[in-house]
Amino acid sequence: MKAVFKYVLTGTRGGPNRMRILRAIEAQPRDVDGLSESLDLDHTTVRHHLDVLTENGIVEKSDNDDATYLLADGTNRYWDVFGNNEGHIY
Repeated sequence: MKAVFKYVLTGTRGGPNRMRILRAIEAQPRDVDGLSESLDLDHTTVRHHLDVLTENGIVEKSDNDDATYLLADGTNRYWDVFGNNEGHIY
């Protein structure tokens, strides 16, 4: 999982926006529209990044019908280290 985190968040051009999305979700789980509005990003861009984060097991959709995204269970273990170190994984 550590290698996946590193690649998805620092190994691609989309890393900075994915980091912003994760920080927003950590603060408050939300749907695509809420993320798009709060981060001032295009809806399609947010959807793309959420798809990448979901496919890699970093975020997941809630079980209810409103498609709220939240950090996946396994993410917290790496997010505590990664999210607080300005993009560096040790």
